[in-house]
Amino acid sequence: MMIEDMLSDLGCQSVTSAATIEKAIALIEAQTFDAVMLDMNLDGYDSNTVADALAERGVPFIYSTGNTDRDMREGFSNRAVLRKPFSFDELTSKLEGLFST
Repeated sequence: MMIEDMLSDLGCQSVTSAATIEKAIALIEAQTFDAVMLDMNLDGYDSNTVADALAERGVPFIYSTGNTDRDMREGFSNRAVLRKPFSFDELTSKLEGLFST
């Protein structure tokens, strides 16, 4: 909820969340996204499948995680990462970077 509030404050008009890999994949297949903030862990499972689906569709995304760099998957280590807990300013900076590339 707090993240959704932050995104709303940044002007995001539509925010959708998914707590499981299955729900995230279903949403990706059914909707078009401008950008995604992807937790490295969804319901106890790594989100590699979701990252692959986003990359296939060319959807820009950043990771949100409490994990360390050594947990980054090969091929995705160049993605921006928001370390939990993060501030509004950190979120703003990462999203600005995502849209400037």
